[in-house]
Amino acid sequence: MKSITIKGSERESVGKKSTKALRNAGKVPCVVYGGDKPLHFSADELAFRDLVYTANAHTVAIELENGTKVNAVMQDIQFHPVTDNIMHIDFYQLFEDKPVTMNIPVRLQGNSPGVRNGGRLLFRKRKLAIKALPDKLPDFFDVDISKLRIGQNIAVSSLLNDDFTILHPDSTTVVQVKTARTAIVTDDEDEETDEEGAEASAEGAEAPAEEVAQE
Repeated sequence: MKSITIKGSERESVGKKSTKALRNAGKVPCVVYGGDKPLHFSADELAFRDLVYTANAHTVAIELENGTKVNAVMQDIQFHPVTDNIMHIDFYQLFEDKPVTMNIPVRLQGNSPGVRNGGRLLFRKRKLAIKALPDKLPDFFDVDISKLRIGQNIAVSSLLNDDFTILHPDSTTVVQVKTARTAIVTDDEDEETDEEGAEASAEGAEAPAEEVAQE
């Protein structure tokens, strides 16, 4: 997984006054959990642009002015309710031998024949929560929908991998194609319809004969 470097300064004071002063100066107060003790630091709000305002998932390399370096993942973020400025970010420190939980984005590949025939594509899970060692974290889940027809779906069960654990039931639907009013019946569906129609016609042809026999 790709990593983004965040350069900042360790916070000497974590009180409300110092936190407010940091925000007024365009900096974001942050804390890293998971180590021996929480690490409090701050960085310019612009430094988090490529981490926060993207659909991609990244790990973070935090580099502080005092020489401290920590690898982490973002766990929680708070925005101002009016301005949408970043108010606070929580990180979780990464260790090579310790699994971490992270949300990984899903990318759809190909064109669904069901959609081409007028079906409605429903993208149920744009991100999937997984648990894995840091070096096993994937950048994306690539889901091929090139064979997805009307009425079909792709579930978590088709994305299982020995490198990580997906924290959703195997039956969870990731993407599906549902019937729409404008849907066009495919050749396969035409054949089924013709067979059903032929059987119905045969039954209809026999009915009058039975009625005559009864009379």
